[in-house]
Amino acid sequence: MKVKFFLITAMLLLFSAAAFAQSGTCSGMSAGAGANLNGFVPFLASNLWNTDISSAAVDLNSANIINFIGPTVTLHPDFGAGIFHRQTIGIPYQVVEGTQAKVNISLGTSASESDPGPTPIPSNALIEGYPKPGNGDRHVLVLEKDGCWLYELYHATLSKNGSWGADSAAAWDMTINEQRPYTWTSADAAGLPIFPGLARYDEVAAGAINHALRFTVPTTQRAFVAPASHWASSVTNTSAPPMGTRIRLKESFDISVFPVDDQVILTALKKYGMILADNGSGIFISGTPDDRWNNSDLNLLGTITASNFEVVEMGTIYTPANVPTGPAPAISSFAANPATAFKGQMVTLTWSISGAEYNIISPQVGATRGTSVIVIPAVTTTYTLYSTNQYGRAVATVTVTVQ
Repeated sequence: MKVKFFLITAMLLLFSAAAFAQSGTCSGMSAGAGANLNGFVPFLASNLWNTDISSAAVDLNSANIINFIGPTVTLHPDFGAGIFHRQTIGIPYQVVEGTQAKVNISLGTSASESDPGPTPIPSNALIEGYPKPGNGDRHVLVLEKDGCWLYELYHATLSKNGSWGADSAAAWDMTINEQRPYTWTSADAAGLPIFPGLARYDEVAAGAINHALRFTVPTTQRAFVAPASHWASSVTNTSAPPMGTRIRLKESFDISVFPVDDQVILTALKKYGMILADNGSGIFISGTPDDRWNNSDLNLLGTITASNFEVVEMGTIYTPANVPTGPAPAISSFAANPATAFKGQMVTLTWSISGAEYNIISPQVGATRGTSVIVIPAVTTTYTLYSTNQYGRAVATVTVTVQ
């Protein structure tokens, strides 16, 4: 009977593991550069990236915003197959296992608004514009499938010694609806995650894009609306779109004349719309580089103009005059047990926090959940806990002395 019990238990454990890694889950993503997500959609169904806005009200300022963008400005897919000017077309990404080694990131211009490492960025991570990234945005996007974290870098560089640098870095917990602190940037100007707004070939091939897309315009307002948290402009003209503005393709627009793959993209633009994420060229929509794209079909999207879109009701527009304020997380304790250890000895770090959205511990640990973690310091080490919510960040430290 005991043998039978253990066999049944083992089978149940295997079944549970398989169920957890099934299609549509974070752990069910394939690993590698441009890997298939197998139906997984980052963040919760209630997240604004994933919200069906096809029947949402039109914003009262819609006509003015569309006129400001330019009603004759044409839609442009900023992604595709092949090489253009020695660069791939689009923003690449890769999926890594939970065993991927974590490395420190040397932070530059926006260090004070960035998430410190360590982060699981592999040495072969693709930089936007590869194989010759040049001096552009140089985004690096990495999804860690087992912990379900998204890591994004802006203006990333890889040194000859294998170390990474970036002007800004953001860690995103894909199991919740995380938001950057108000007025903070991310790897994107609007303070948004980049990856959820990319058009990917694996989605199009599966027949549906189940989220909003990311887009840019040349001039934005010094303001933001949800889900954005940051502006990147000095313009106060209320006809200029704030960061986070969502526009959708009008329901009356006939998409039946477009190729099937284009229809998938256009259906998403009717159902989920697209969210303004950065200053750039007029209504350029973002996607991933993939040699399976049909560039001729994608170019047909250029027959669509801004006049075919409308602005979805935005809600509160945040400017320097009304940015929300509130309490940053409160760290009531951060301790190490034992506080003095031998080299190679396991040490448990524990913490108690209220009001946090996500936590990061440097060095060695990185983004983490729960209330404790085990570390094995080789030398005397001071650990720093960064606890963040939409109003700011709290910091605490503890030192482990290694004898």
